[in-house]
Amino acid sequence: MPARKPPTERQRRLGAELRKMREHVGLSLTEAAVIHRTDKTTISNTESARFGVSADRVRVWAANYSCTDREYVDALAEMARERRAAVRYWWDEYRDAGATAMDLAEMEHHAVALRGVQITHLPGLLQCEDYTRAVLDEAVPSLVPEDLDRRVAFRMRRSGVLDLPQPPECTFLIHEAALHMQFGGRKVVKKQLDHLLEQSERERVTIRVVPFSSGAFPSAGSSTHYACGPVPQLDMVQVDVPTGSTFLHAETQLANYRAVLDRMEQRSLGPGQSQDLIRGIAKGHGA
Repeated sequence: MPARKPPTERQRRLGAELRKMREHVGLSLTEAAVIHRTDKTTISNTESARFGVSADRVRVWAANYSCTDREYVDALAEMARERRAAVRYWWDEYRDAGATAMDLAEMEHHAVALRGVQITHLPGLLQCEDYTRAVLDEAVPSLVPEDLDRRVAFRMRRSGVLDLPQPPECTFLIHEAALHMQFGGRKVVKKQLDHLLEQSERERVTIRVVPFSSGAFPSAGSSTHYACGPVPQLDMVQVDVPTGSTFLHAETQLANYRAVLDRMEQRSLGPGQSQDLIRGIAKGHGA
């Protein structure tokens, strides 16, 4: 038998939502097995994403759990349908890039809106190739040339989410420090800042700069990527930590990160003022 592919973060999320639904009505695995007319091992494996689940079964289980939120159930059923149909996406070609990278691309692709905070790097979706290469060239451990090329290509393809027929509504909060970081030298930085200004003209892209003058701000030590799902219950947060990346979706976690983003947005410059600041910094780097 071929090896079973490990579940993606999106598939794990589906299982977690089914478990949350069961626990909300106070049913044990054994009790749920009785009303679903199955066994508790099947339920456990489905909730842990070891097994896939059909869209019809998602709807039946939701009904058995007395879940009446139709939009929420429809969104879960769509997640189930994707796995059962074995849908392939562009990031499947980059399995060697690592599970976290593919989970991030998948999260962005399915988001209806994206909100991000960047402190020292510019947003991955808004990076030009030379800047990306300079950033990834600082990876520890160092990447061999072939791997570096693949990582750069992967990040460039991620930006394709902005070209979708219905791209997500994107708000990028960028600290002024990131605009001054010299990744790749002055010419690369100038090219990147010009690219940033070009991207800011997109209809569904808003760039707001948090200036040095704003002083202290929450979550100053880490970058945050907040993806809004088709319903609020399916929002997800990806944060960078010293050991890599992690994905969060507990209700309290989502509320806390929304509050962080709201507070940072309040301290940021407006889109027009942000563009002026970026132009001024780019001008300082010369042609």
